[in-house]
Amino acid sequence: MAGQFDAIVIGAGIIGSATALGLQRKGLNVLCLDKLPTSGYGSTSGSCAIIRPYYSTVDGSAIAYESHYYWKNWSSFLDADDERGHAVYNDCGCLVMKTPGNGNLASVAGIMDEIGCPYEELTAAEVREKLPMINTESFAPPKRPDDPLFNVPNDEPLHGAVFFPAGGYISDPQLAAHNLHRAAEAKGATFRFNAGVAAILKNSGRVSGVRLEDGEEILAPIVVNVAGPHSAIINEMAGVLDDMTIKTRALRHEVCHVPAPKQHDYEGSGCVYSDSDLGAYMRPETGNHILIGSEDPECDEREWVDPDDFNREFTEQWRVQVLRYAQRIPELGIPEQAKGVVELYDVSDDWIPIYDKSSLPGFYMAIGTSGNQFKNAPIAGEMMAELITVCEAGHDHDENPISFHLKYIDRAVSIGFYSRKRPINPNSSFSVLG
Repeated sequence: MAGQFDAIVIGAGIIGSATALGLQRKGLNVLCLDKLPTSGYGSTSGSCAIIRPYYSTVDGSAIAYESHYYWKNWSSFLDADDERGHAVYNDCGCLVMKTPGNGNLASVAGIMDEIGCPYEELTAAEVREKLPMINTESFAPPKRPDDPLFNVPNDEPLHGAVFFPAGGYISDPQLAAHNLHRAAEAKGATFRFNAGVAAILKNSGRVSGVRLEDGEEILAPIVVNVAGPHSAIINEMAGVLDDMTIKTRALRHEVCHVPAPKQHDYEGSGCVYSDSDLGAYMRPETGNHILIGSEDPECDEREWVDPDDFNREFTEQWRVQVLRYAQRIPELGIPEQAKGVVELYDVSDDWIPIYDKSSLPGFYMAIGTSGNQFKNAPIAGEMMAELITVCEAGHDHDENPISFHLKYIDRAVSIGFYSRKRPINPNSSFSVLG
């Protein structure tokens, strides 16, 4: 197999599969490797797969808003069949509560105005009309159930929310990754599974391929690290950590699945809902269930873990997140049996991903993407393909960052925004919100 490939992509999650497709469409012969049994089988399968345009930065919001149109035109973008069918985009919109913690969304509204993304301001009464099962009392700051003030409303209720129609969710994130996998194969890419990488090979001062855990060596002049929660391990193998001001590490997260109150059709008439007053978010799930995730409030300890050795069982955190939402949804039942997902996020120091080259020529990175980049996967794949082909043609991206055009909203963004060498971005939410 030596010499057969122009590029090796490590990781066949949603971002890795999209990168393989992007490179293959650029004319490179791509091999995509993953240590798991199939595409999207790891952290991608545990993603909440929410599509939303609001981020804490202009560049992040512009790409996220652009992504809405990729998912709206998903089958057209793929241009390939999948025997399992194509993932369905439930474009139900996103409702975000105005809270003192998010500045009543004034900054977000300004960003939306700048990028031309539509939104609608709602009063508290209009919020209750749209989602009848919730109340609009304030419980901030988010607390744990052992706090004596837990479930005690503040004197001042929440005043309203902002609704973003350009948003929703993908109900089957693993299928979306498989769609990209099949689309890349249709263009000629090769995927190999149960193939863990043990070493990054180098020759004459640049990357030259990989060695697998079974000892097999595969040569290619380009290697792309899209290893998700294992990204820091792959970067250490490549010896590229020293010039990076932004690093990544694996964070354990629990997501809860609970039934919606029986008298409310949340699956049919609900939307994605974000609530910094509780430090949590929710979205509809099949079977009229609610998926509840954490927005990482300060009262919750963050659990940084070894991606190969972490607790996959639910803990007290599951109950904490459900009880928080029971404050907002008084009719919410608390199931005796915990259901949902325990998975990992690949998190950068400022929760903004790294889409960049590295100090090792030919070695590239699309990392730190978990938690808030699922929605951007198709664009991330195209951006990485553009970055790699332009850099391999001799361009110095560090000195002159490459610009990428967003075709649907007709706006240019700098890929340098995602540099490994950037200072920590003070405008980030430093949470899953990005």
